[in-house]
Amino acid sequence: MQRRIFLRQGALSVGAVTLLNNSLMASFFQDNPWKMKMLRNDVGIFTEKGGTIAYLLSKKGIVVVDAEFPEQSKHLIDELKKQEDKPFDLLINTHHHGDHTSGNISFKGIVKDVAAHSNSLANQKAVALKQNTDDKQLYPNITYNDKWDYKIGKEHIQTYYFGPAHTNGDSIIHFQNANIAHMGDLMFNRRWAFIDRSAGASVKNWIVVLDKAVSTFDNDTIFVFGHAFDPEKVTGTKEDLKAMQDYLTKMLDFVTKEVKAGKTKDEVMKEKSIPGVTEWQGDGIERGLQATYEEVAEGVM
Repeated sequence: MQRRIFLRQGALSVGAVTLLNNSLMASFFQDNPWKMKMLRNDVGIFTEKGGTIAYLLSKKGIVVVDAEFPEQSKHLIDELKKQEDKPFDLLINTHHHGDHTSGNISFKGIVKDVAAHSNSLANQKAVALKQNTDDKQLYPNITYNDKWDYKIGKEHIQTYYFGPAHTNGDSIIHFQNANIAHMGDLMFNRRWAFIDRSAGASVKNWIVVLDKAVSTFDNDTIFVFGHAFDPEKVTGTKEDLKAMQDYLTKMLDFVTKEVKAGKTKDEVMKEKSIPGVTEWQGDGIERGLQATYEEVAEGVM
């Protein structure tokens, strides 16, 4: 009798483990490494690895803003094809960095046009030449300067360029009907910013750029951020732009005082915090301090 009970319980245990394993396997295969979320109207975001992607699912075609890396952009393309049986009409790059443009190549032969600021294209070509990766690029065939307009279906897309900031080619991409503005890497939400002086960045003007963005868009605008310390917080409001502006202002003021006090770049880069900045986190504070020091010292000399 006891033997029969043991065998029955053993069989149930094995069956439970099998069911659990099957459930875990199913969960494993269903859990994609990327996340997609609709924000408003027909505009959504895709996040996996690299800068946040935005997309528009118009009845006339699909528009994508930024492309992360080749593997990730293929994931995006496959998912968008499932959601909307429409052609890829346009890909826009907010700026040239590889975590926003390396995935362009996945759109080759698929998308009708690729657009970016003229400085972004120049930077992308310069980096590709230096790294010998020209064959891995899909360059923009449409370039613009201060503003560019594009209409597709019911959506009106407008780009804005307010001068050098994170690089010298950062655009804000605004879906006017949805009232969603993709800030690209003009926004590192609560995460220490990368300031690319090799591509014409300016901390001083970045503060101005954010001020113009705050005055250009209204309080109902949803802002999409290139990066965030918390990966769940890649969208936000004007208050987040103001917080980023405040952080940059405090960093510029702090470094300016240090330069005037005779501190060396190495001394400034050893700092682990910036007076008055409490929300920004993660790695990379030294990169911002270095870039700011160089900019300030260059202006003093």
